[in-house]
Amino acid sequence: MLKAMERIPREMFIPQSSQQAAYEDRPLPIGLGQTISQPFIVALMTEALELKGQEKVLEVGTGSGYQAAIMAELAKLVITVERLDTLARQAEEVLRKLDYNNVEVHVAGPSIGWPEEAPYDAIIVTAGAPAVCPELLEQLAVEGRMVIPVGSRFEQQLLKVVKRQTGYQYEDLGGCRFVPLIGQGAWQEEW
Repeated sequence: MLKAMERIPREMFIPQSSQQAAYEDRPLPIGLGQTISQPFIVALMTEALELKGQEKVLEVGTGSGYQAAIMAELAKLVITVERLDTLARQAEEVLRKLDYNNVEVHVAGPSIGWPEEAPYDAIIVTAGAPAVCPELLEQLAVEGRMVIPVGSRFEQQLLKVVKRQTGYQYEDLGGCRFVPLIGQGAWQEEW
């Protein structure tokens, strides 16, 4: 996974004004009130997905597209969903320039995730949710793994959820801070 991160030019996923900080271990603004996650969190979340190379992965919250690029190096197919059309198009353009042909970028619809392509072997949510979203659990394959930040709008716990035949297994990966997940089953736009 670290080799995948080394191959990807992080500076291509951030605005020109922040490029001098591209390799610092901190989140950076990407516009429209959104951020690119700090490299440590990107690595932690990606590692928790346990990707082996043949998976179909769903990313909820494309943002800059950086996380999708890393997963594209490690999985067969990445389907990424972004609610902000401008960010989705920018990410799609950068991913195309870098020749990631195994990534599909979609603008989010009214529901959380992308149920049209379910089930997924892995799901990564790059925005903080008030609770584990039942809609995403339904889109997860049996033995699939999901990583999702859960908590308040300002602080969350990063959870790994594994869907078993008999239920769900949860693991707390530690504290984190993400922008809020907006949509049905998550936070409302206005607050």
